[in-house]
Amino acid sequence: MRIPLLVATDLDGTALRADGTVSPRTAAAFSRIEASGALLIFVTGRPPRWMADVVAAVEHRGLAVCANGALVYDLHTEKIVKSVLIRPEILDAVVRRLRRGMPELAFSVEYERGFAHGPGFDLGPWDSLSVADAGLDLAELVARPCAKLLAQHPGMGPGTLHALVTELVGDLVTATYSGSRGLVEMSAHGVTKATALAQLAVEHGVDARDVVAFGDMPNDLPMLMWAGTSYAVANAHPDVLAVVHHVTAANNDDGVAQVLEKLYR
Repeated sequence: MRIPLLVATDLDGTALRADGTVSPRTAAAFSRIEASGALLIFVTGRPPRWMADVVAAVEHRGLAVCANGALVYDLHTEKIVKSVLIRPEILDAVVRRLRRGMPELAFSVEYERGFAHGPGFDLGPWDSLSVADAGLDLAELVARPCAKLLAQHPGMGPGTLHALVTELVGDLVTATYSGSRGLVEMSAHGVTKATALAQLAVEHGVDARDVVAFGDMPNDLPMLMWAGTSYAVANAHPDVLAVVHHVTAANNDDGVAQVLEKLYR
């Protein structure tokens, strides 16, 4: 295999261990990419405000496609350098339509800078990571552009919820599968991890055939199918394992690092 000009990797469940950390071995492997002159791009559903530990572990290397493609974050400078946001009038229309179809939904919003949630939204394990405007009414929640709208159902599985949300509002926004039960994430229409990554590749003169990508969940599929070479970690969702070119070791066994060490000797 030729040495890739761009490495794109998901974070949670892929490059990060189960405890959310970047192992020393993986951090060292990432350092080889920029040293070789190639591009390192993290592609994640995380917002920039959840990137601090990753930024420190990789010593400010790389770019990050955040919020499922809505934001591009430069880890060298810790600044958002590009954004594609959902306009307030679209947000309002989406929330109204979803409330009619599924009245039990609760909502939160990831802004370009900051986060807020409406009544009934359960932050769960993310509570410590979310400095939020709590309990805003829905009119306040959708009053300004956002990177990502999240809808939460009290008991529905992620696959079923994703399908229903796509059916109800797929003409207005792009819904992304979430691994969390009862949660679906929405970006501006047409915005995905793959669209943002492909645009960055064009801007840097890199063809898809010179890209290697790593992922673990269905929201990584467009990116993995676009890249010239795709890897799933062994712990990946069955839908991902079924379509990638290669499978590496699990995230807790530094599967991404194992591949990068061979590529960038």
